[in-house]
Amino acid sequence: MGRWNNHRVVSGLIIVVVVLMMMICMEVKSQSPQRIPALFVFGDSLVDVGNNNFLNTLAKSNYYPYGIDLRGGPTGRFSNGLNIIDFIGNMLGVPPAPAYANPTTRGTRILNGVNYASAACGILDETGRHYGERFSLNQQVLNFENTLNQVRTMINGTQLSQYLAKSIAISVFGSNDYINNYLLPTLYNSSYLYNPQQFGNLLLNSYARQILALYSVGLRKFFIAGVGPLGCIPNQRARAPPGRCADVVNQMLGTFNEGLRAMVEQFNKNHPDAMFAYGNTYAVFGDILNNPAAYSFSVIDRGCCGIGRNQGQITCLPLQVPCPNRGQYVFWDAFHPTQSAAYVFSWRAVNGPPSDSYPVNIQQMALL
Repeated sequence: MGRWNNHRVVSGLIIVVVVLMMMICMEVKSQSPQRIPALFVFGDSLVDVGNNNFLNTLAKSNYYPYGIDLRGGPTGRFSNGLNIIDFIGNMLGVPPAPAYANPTTRGTRILNGVNYASAACGILDETGRHYGERFSLNQQVLNFENTLNQVRTMINGTQLSQYLAKSIAISVFGSNDYINNYLLPTLYNSSYLYNPQQFGNLLLNSYARQILALYSVGLRKFFIAGVGPLGCIPNQRARAPPGRCADVVNQMLGTFNEGLRAMVEQFNKNHPDAMFAYGNTYAVFGDILNNPAAYSFSVIDRGCCGIGRNQGQITCLPLQVPCPNRGQYVFWDAFHPTQSAAYVFSWRAVNGPPSDSYPVNIQQMALL
């Protein structure tokens, strides 16, 4: 993996101090007054807070040691503790958005937002099908429209338009379209039908249509995260030469990430009444991996919990004993960051410069 510019070691040390303070109390507590009415969350296991608990799927994390660092134990988050969306919501002062599939997510519970994210899902409907049920991007947009119908019974007219315009949509997609589709040629034919550039463009076209569908029903603020360096997750390192990331995997992500940033620029030009931001996931996690000591990490090449080479060939199994020094690991399991690494990304998405979140960060977006 190549090295990133603008390493920002000083800012990394600042983040470490904040992370250590946060680790004293593992439960989310509001840090700032609520400035936005709601967070609507679309995405995959990086931001799933328990939707897959209610689906017939193999992609679940509602068992120990997932949630080992949460007071209440496993929740369906693919982490040892909190995940990206927990931290982002906390930094914005917004109560946690409940999982859409939870039967109790109705009535006034939905007014601070809803989380539609589903582990193993992708931009493409077929992505992750070998795991079983999941909410694809298309289905998540339909689920949001169902929520919106419920909101209309409590808020209407001008108030509804203002509510939607001031709310923020967080969207985290793309990883599974590679690791649970394109990179599994024995299960999916996408790599035979498309070269990496064509596949990236296929994803972008589908993604753009659904983001515009959400815009068409009233949402106006969008944070759209790119895909991180997938070649460096333990699952892909397990297939690469010893001590290396899977460089070919990282290289194929360029079309998607660069296209997503260009899509955000185009959306902002075409829709001056809205704000779209691109989250540079690849650069942020690349900085963590290239400068781990700046963030108090010492283990970057394997999971804290998992089986096989790099603890990445089989992901964290029920009742498996994870590493004791979780705060020093970037990766929790074969695919997902630890709570500590998730916090670093969240902090930079909310507070970082344009190289982290372009053209504005989430905090700036909330103030618009």
